[in-house]
Amino acid sequence: MKKIVNILNDLRPEFNFIESENFIEDGFLDSFDIVSLVSSVEEEYNILIDALDILPENFCNVEAIENVIKKNGGKIE
Repeated sequence: MKKIVNILNDLRPEFNFIESENFIEDGFLDSFDIVSLVSSVEEEYNILIDALDILPENFCNVEAIENVIKKNGGKIE
């Protein structure tokens, strides 16, 4: 979880991702941010996220991001 929060904070430091239940609905992330987030997550976890998994609901909170990482072969520590 900490790695993901760090990636999110690097991407958009002005928001408190720990307190948000839905990053999309709260306006923390837009489509451009999701593209950047996917790239950072792929690099950090040494995975490739399937294009079909790049949907807002897969990046709306830390748990959803962890699930998409696991689904694409990443290990959550």
